[in-house]
Amino acid sequence: MGGRVLHANASVLELPLAVRNLTVQYGPLIAVDHLSIQVRPHEIYGLLGSNGAGKSSTLKAVVGLLTPADGSISVLGHDPVREPVFTKQMVGYVPETALLYDALTPREFLEFVASVRGLDSQEVSARAKSYVTAFQIEREFDQPLATLSNGTRQKILLIGAFLHQPPLLVLDEPLNSLDPRSVRLMRELLTQYVSRGQRGVLFSTHTMEVAERLCHRVGILDRGRLVGEGTLEALRGQTAQGNATLEEIFLRLTREEEGVYAAVRALGRA
Repeated sequence: MGGRVLHANASVLELPLAVRNLTVQYGPLIAVDHLSIQVRPHEIYGLLGSNGAGKSSTLKAVVGLLTPADGSISVLGHDPVREPVFTKQMVGYVPETALLYDALTPREFLEFVASVRGLDSQEVSARAKSYVTAFQIEREFDQPLATLSNGTRQKILLIGAFLHQPPLLVLDEPLNSLDPRSVRLMRELLTQYVSRGQRGVLFSTHTMEVAERLCHRVGILDRGRLVGEGTLEALRGQTAQGNATLEEIFLRLTREEEGVYAAVRALGRA
């Protein structure tokens, strides 16, 4: 996967993220079931799972949008439930569904984000300009968000998450709607991002190839439970599949492999 991981034995105070026995419920439905994961300094951690596996619920709990039924969350030693404002200052978040003020332009939206976070306007302006140039959206920068494509809107959300250079990025399906160039750019940006300071990235994705290339470690969720975790090499050992791809390991650990073949055989007879 993405390379070596530093500070594997870092204390909770040094960890960008430590989740212990996290449980998230919606009424009687248990969406996340006693999940424990860590994002270490300089690490990109990918959370993988089928639809409904609990990925988005985990990420929402980490950023303080959901209150856990049980367990604890620590962002560099701070609790999102007890210290919501302070913790949010240390997190950059991109939700699965784009939430933008459609009447604003990208410039106005990023200025709004900067003002809410109390950032220096000149510094933010220069940083935003660099990201806008990198994502090649100069022409769209002063057009209403409502008129922009889904891919461009996703780029604006990503820039907003990077804007205050937080120690933890939490990205829910961040590559949705992005073109191939922007996907490659994001891979390079995230790798560069975690190389500095005590930063870490937690993101969910359905794109196994990207996770395999980018992540230092992945956690595989199935019905809210962690069924596999580690580097690609470690997961291969766990499943006794010496040359398996991440996709093959995922299907094996989530017990979906035979179901895929059965579905194909059934459709072939239809």
